[in-house]
Amino acid sequence: MNKLRIVFMGTPDFAVGILDTIYKNNYEIAAVVTAPDKPAGRGQKLHQSAVKIYAEQNNLKVLQPTNLKSETFLAELAALNANLQIVVAFRMLPKAVWAMPEFGTFNLHASLLPDYRGAAPINWAIINGEEKTGVTTFFIDEKIDTGAIILKKEAYIAPDETAGALHDKLMHLGADAVIETLKLIENNNATTTLQPAEDTKTAYKLNRENCKINFNKESKQVYNLIRGLNPYPSAYTILIDHENEWNVKLHDVSYRTEKHNHQPGSFITTKKTIEIATIDGFIEVLSLQFPGKKKMKTTELLNGMQFSEQAKCN
Repeated sequence: MNKLRIVFMGTPDFAVGILDTIYKNNYEIAAVVTAPDKPAGRGQKLHQSAVKIYAEQNNLKVLQPTNLKSETFLAELAALNANLQIVVAFRMLPKAVWAMPEFGTFNLHASLLPDYRGAAPINWAIINGEEKTGVTTFFIDEKIDTGAIILKKEAYIAPDETAGALHDKLMHLGADAVIETLKLIENNNATTTLQPAEDTKTAYKLNRENCKINFNKESKQVYNLIRGLNPYPSAYTILIDHENEWNVKLHDVSYRTEKHNHQPGSFITTKKTIEIATIDGFIEVLSLQFPGKKKMKTTELLNGMQFSEQAKCN
């Protein structure tokens, strides 16, 4: 049996769930590598990563390199004498890092590889209307998310599931996958499967352009985009009403298909409801967020704001 000494690399909350499970299963963690503290918010106070906060709470050694190729960091890493590295939602590693430990470096990715390689696999699985996704552990190589697969675990996506709910589901499933992978490596039972070179579905980095809602699409497509970006980073639209213009984030919505004579993007309100027309139906907005405001229910918004019949989403 191999005695494992682990370096864990990760940054966001998703990685914390995995690190916590490794720690509670009594694996030896030599150190945690995470992103440097960064100024954030109006006061530009230094923001610590979720992984750093967890590591310090549990007295784990923390490294925060700005340059993963620096001789200082590589020397620090080598001095830890780890024989395995685990990467969860971190960044691309140079070969000098991932090839260092005896048993290699494996990554947990939140999709069924080779599908949805890239930065936002949870979001894109929902945006594209997938009914199934999962997690994959694989040994890192020179490219992004292309290494030899150790194991996969599947999860079904409910028709109304949001990115936030799927994130939590895959975090727990991923923790199980990582522990199973560790046991395989411990017992010299880790076998791998090579990935095909091509990928048919890509998890593109989310940006302002692909988070904007296009109401000239079918209702279900619009619905999937909104839930696939809920709660973060949120789908948005530009709401125009006469001379007023707002950048509005849509959070909780439902949809229906129905023939109508409204222009796509028409913003239709009653005393208690907001609906936005698509090419084949309507999106009903249940909660939303105006600039500088907190997320609020539609009924709360309509208590304080009124909109004209000319209001539309662009």
